[in-house]
Amino acid sequence: MAQKGWAHFGHDAGVAAWAGAARAAALERMQDPAHREAWLQCGGTWFVGVDTLPNDAAGAVAWSGPLTGTAYGEARALYGDLPLHAGQVSVVYPGYPKPREGEGQAAFRYRLSRDAAHVDGLLAVGESRARMLKERHAYILGLPLTDVSAGASPLVVWEGSHHIMRAAFAAAFEGTPPENWGEVDLTEIYKAARREVFSRCARIELPGRPGEATLVHRLALHGVAPWATGAGAPAEGRMIAYFRPEFPDGGPEWLTAP
Repeated sequence: MAQKGWAHFGHDAGVAAWAGAARAAALERMQDPAHREAWLQCGGTWFVGVDTLPNDAAGAVAWSGPLTGTAYGEARALYGDLPLHAGQVSVVYPGYPKPREGEGQAAFRYRLSRDAAHVDGLLAVGESRARMLKERHAYILGLPLTDVSAGASPLVVWEGSHHIMRAAFAAAFEGTPPENWGEVDLTEIYKAARREVFSRCARIELPGRPGEATLVHRLALHGVAPWATGAGAPAEGRMIAYFRPEFPDGGPEWLTAP
């Protein structure tokens, strides 16, 4: 993962069993009207699903044991035994994307043409929607929960983009103590770095099936592809559980760790 910014891991029986339990628990939570009101976006084509999975800090959910597998093991070896948050369950349906509520034409074009590519943890702050580092994720671990065809809105990663992003953010934070990084306006340097990524890095689609896993570098530019014509999925859609545990507050690890 160090060079490419992503790694895909093949089928693991333990991860497949975990995915079965997670899928059942997620579908139950998704029936909650509050969850649907909060997270069903893009004209009903994307359930964002932040904090939807009712897992514990070891990843155990419903009747499963703790999360296991080579991908999670590699993440822990690289970044330590960070507690897992309630997982995101990102569910995409045929027809994605449609415009998200409040999304302007330019933003929707970016979603269509650039897969809404982003670096996690850079949130839009205030009326100006300045991009600032508000969440210092250690890594992104994606675990498919449903068996779908490759064109069913797979995860997309720009290979090697984490190197470009790291250099850009290092320049932006130069002279600022790590505990104050969250107050630095990254908007323009972030936009410029994305443009460089699009011109230099290969766009890689990463479909997956239950039992497989994808590990993505926290600084890698990534997004979600539009649903391809003829792509197949079960009625519950393309479901992926994501874990993004965070580094301790205020430290430099977000920029300096492998």
